[in-house]
Amino acid sequence: MAVVQTAERILPPGLHPAIRRLAETLARQDEVSRAQRMALIAFAIRVISAAIAFFSQIIQARIMGEFEYGIFVFVWVLVVLFGNLSCLGFHSTVIRFLPQYHARNEPDEIRGLTATARIFAMTSASLLAGIGLLSLHFFGDRIEGYYLIPLFLGLVALPMIALGDVLDGTARANSWPIAALSPTYLVRPTLILGFMLIAVAFGAPHTATTAMQAALLATYVTTLAQFATVSWRMNGRYEPGPRKIDFFAWFRVAIPIFLIEGFGFLLTNSDVVVVGFYLEPDQVAIYFAAAKTMALVQFVYFAVKAAAAPRFSAMMDERDLRPLAAFAGQTARWSFWPSLLVGLSVLAAGNLLLSLFGPTFTAGYSIMAILFAGSLSKALVGPGEVLLTMAGKQQLCVLLYVGALTANIGLNITLIPLYGLQGAALATAVAMMVEALLLHVAVRWSLGIVLFAFADPLSILDKKKAG
Repeated sequence: MAVVQTAERILPPGLHPAIRRLAETLARQDEVSRAQRMALIAFAIRVISAAIAFFSQIIQARIMGEFEYGIFVFVWVLVVLFGNLSCLGFHSTVIRFLPQYHARNEPDEIRGLTATARIFAMTSASLLAGIGLLSLHFFGDRIEGYYLIPLFLGLVALPMIALGDVLDGTARANSWPIAALSPTYLVRPTLILGFMLIAVAFGAPHTATTAMQAALLATYVTTLAQFATVSWRMNGRYEPGPRKIDFFAWFRVAIPIFLIEGFGFLLTNSDVVVVGFYLEPDQVAIYFAAAKTMALVQFVYFAVKAAAAPRFSAMMDERDLRPLAAFAGQTARWSFWPSLLVGLSVLAAGNLLLSLFGPTFTAGYSIMAILFAGSLSKALVGPGEVLLTMAGKQQLCVLLYVGALTANIGLNITLIPLYGLQGAALATAVAMMVEALLLHVAVRWSLGIVLFAFADPLSILDKKKAG
């Protein structure tokens, strides 16, 4: 902007509006390029993460066998799920507000927001862990004995899971994709595997308890290192100073986000949880291996979502919705085509990939094919829930996810007893299709944007302008 101001001083006044428009156009192009770079970095991290996770899961399944591996993955899914939920939306509230505070040069608000989010998430997760420990103490006799110690270890990890999610959101809000994603998706799974291999080498039993001990240690090491890194970068970008705290304003936004992302996260993981309640751990292991192998498709969507959220937030202040609509259409295409390519490649190698876990795991191939259909339908509309959230349509998004989650759980409860693992996969795929359809309709109705990979996102806005 300094260059623009200099040009306005030396050039005729009639050229000033043109200079301003040119500067704004270049700024928008730079923001789009930055979002694309962030998407590529996030995509690369997710590719590497998928490889690490797949490799580590194979080794863990081989070391523990189906039964103990099923115990571990069921408990670990619960830990990650409730660790994320315990943030009550503050990890994404940072993404919602920080870019706007930065654009308005309000460092006091930024310092207050980031500190509040960390403290709130840690406190909430600690309270949840305390409730869980009391529940294990008084109702442990109603839980299968092989789950008790892994659950205890998982509860101890909850505060660090929550803090890590807030740090992830803080780094994403500052467009630091490596600092945001690498701890959770690269460092932590690597450390879990490394600590487990060391423990087994020193004579530890090949059980889910050993795996959870490794996961607990890896979580604390990773989160504390991320805390030091993000804090150092924040101090370099925003000098130390007073904190301005507007807790209730943030909390009012955080709760709808919590409901949206909570229902979304439950929608993503409820199948594993319900399978764990209905079936034995060895069946959980087969389902989890198939689902996570096909989840290679979903890292494309995650990468686009990570890059799009700050950009959506920044563009909401603009009066003209056309740039927002065009960018939203790009995100749908960024989600669909790579997802299609990755999914077909994974299916082609499906039996081989599953056999790496063990000979019994190939029974999960049909699960992969069913889940691929659901993932592809979600990719058709891209990060629609992020767009609605950043547009202030949180309540609408909550209703959509309530409907999709209700369909998911209802179908799982109905179909798992009838069709077993295939019923769980079918329930999840149908719920994802319902979610995609509801998001498409909601974005079209509330924002006038056609969010679909094969449609012109500007078509409704152009009709309104022509009319």
